[in-house]
Amino acid sequence: MKIVDDALVSLEVTLYDAQGTLLEKSEAPLQYLHGHEDIFARIEQALGGREVGAHLQLQLEPEDAFGDYDPELVIMAPVAELGEGAAVGLRVEATGPQGEDACIFTITGIADGMAVLDGNHPLAGMALRFDIRVVGVRMATAAELEEAELASVPDFIRLAEPPTRLH
Repeated sequence: MKIVDDALVSLEVTLYDAQGTLLEKSEAPLQYLHGHEDIFARIEQALGGREVGAHLQLQLEPEDAFGDYDPELVIMAPVAELGEGAAVGLRVEATGPQGEDACIFTITGIADGMAVLDGNHPLAGMALRFDIRVVGVRMATAAELEEAELASVPDFIRLAEPPTRLH
């Protein structure tokens, strides 16, 4: 069966940076609902019409993946306001300096009682190479179409929401 809109597609995906360094690899097949913007548009377009066994390699530039790195999404916050377990690498929800909507930030540094919070996706600004193999294709059931939320699609192949600008 060919990949068409409303098909439930299973993929094995390996993600590399532009230099070939392994960033992520699916441990089990990932599923997405074709035609429902569950994954990056360029990947979905490239998969259209393919069948089980198809193998493709794509490079996505930042604008087709997680966007350019935005320095305006980096803020400073007192460590005391982040709670007891504040540490580099921890993800926290915070608002911008002018009270903008909450955004998920990663603590990227701590010094002198202040934490650097970065609201960019960790892969923002990077060209990414995807190695994708189609391992399953079937039409989604009526219940799956109604649900249209397949939790097995990880962040590294889709952008859940655009980042929030802080200024």
